This record gives sequence, structure tokens and C-alpha cells, in this order.
Amino acid sequence: MSVLLLGGTSQAKWLAQACIDNGINCIYSIAGLVRTPQLDCRINIGGFSDTGGLTAFIKREKISAILDATHPYAKKMSDQAVHSARGCRIPIWRYQRPAWVKMPSDNWQEHDDWPALLLAIKENKSIFLSAGQPSEKILSVLSQYQKQGQQQTLRTAVPCEHVLPKNMEWIKAIGPFSRQQEFELMASRKIDALITKNSGGSATQEKLKVAQTLGIKVHMLKRPMLAECDKEFNDLEASKDFLVGWHKNER
Repeated sequence: MSVLLLGGTSQAKWLAQACIDNGINCIYSIAGLVRTPQLDCRINIGGFSDTGGLTAFIKREKISAILDATHPYAKKMSDQAVHSARGCRIPIWRYQRPAWVKMPSDNWQEHDDWPALLLAIKENKSIFLSAGQPSEKILSVLSQYQKQGQQQTLRTAVPCEHVLPKNMEWIKAIGPFSRQQEFELMASRKIDALITKNSGGSATQEKLKVAQTLGIKVHMLKRPMLAECDKEFNDLEASKDFLVGWHKNER
């Protein structure tokens, strides 16, 4: 009996360790783009496309259940996990870390999609992109804004998959980031628009507090709607307790 834990977040790593500590056979799957955690369980790196896809992996490894603890914006992986679990007739659960909540003093504008967000920042003078890997379409639009004089700073954990606009500043960095780090970055570049996703968690939350302090407008991409799973959690302890209970009942 094995649980496939779809990870890549600090919370997923915590859940994987909880499985190990409670004797639950766990396969921890990550993209492996940033770093590989030290865990005393099998780790699957790089996804499933090279080995026949997720459904084939589930059947080959005799997976009993899936716990999706990927990034809140990993819609493609989350939806595929539900599809494969349904096809293999195994349960699928999801842990989603709580979203950031807008406070009365915050200057946020939330957007349903990238086209709406990009249109809203067209007139800004200096933007800070802290929203993961930008697509070619996003970079194409930003390239046009750059020609109009917009200054652009991009921060990602790994190099961009696509060619960046010539004068876009790229910063390679992995969180967590302190308030002082975020303040120095945004103040020195005279940032007037912060572009981010509502990822939740504490690793990159300080940028929101600094934006509030400096009066910088935050453009927030809303979380995507994910395929419905069997059970969803937003509390780590509750997720662990459920897994332990399920494991005891299934033995």
C-alpha cells in the first residue's frame, strides 16, 4: 500500500516526513527544478511523462491513494492527478495552503487572468515580477512595455525558460526573503507595481508587507479553479491525522 505525494512545496515535504514518521509507504514526486529534499523515502524527480504518464505510474507502482500538495497554481498537475486517480479508481486528496488575505490597508488589485493583469500595469514606470516563470506571451507584452520606458525586474528560483526582454533585470533567488531584503530591492528600484500570485505561505509574504509600507500597488493573480478531489485540507495537522487514520484502516 503506497501513497503518491505530489510535492514541491515546504508543506509537501513536511507531509512526506509525516508519512515516514508514521510508517506510511510514500513516494514523493517533485519537478526537481530547484532542489531535492533529503527524505528517507523514494523520490520521483521530473514528473511522469518520460515513464508513460501518471496513470501508467499509478498502475506500475500499485499506488493506493494520491495526496496532491503541489503549488496552488500547478493546475495542470492537479487536474491530471484527479483524472488519473478517477481512471484508476483510487482516492485523491489535496492539501492547499491558505491564501493570503487582503487587509484594509493593502492596495491590491486582483485579476482573473494574465491578459487583465498585464493591461493594468501598462502605465507603470517600474515593475517587480515575483510570480514564477513568465510565459512567452507575457514576455512579449512586457517587451512592448519596455519600449515605452517601463523598468522591469524579474525574480525566479531558476533561469527563465524563454528569452527575456533585453533590458529586463533578472534576479535568481530562492525564498524565504526577509522584510529588509524586500525593502532594499523595491526601494532601490523605485518599484511602483508588484506582480505576484496568491501563493500563500510565509516564504515570500514579506514582499506584501513592504509593498504596503511603500505604498506600492499589488497586482495579484487569482488562484485557478482545480478539478474536484475527494477531500481537501488547508491545515497540515489535519492532513497528517487523516493520512494516519486512513493508513490504519487500510492495513
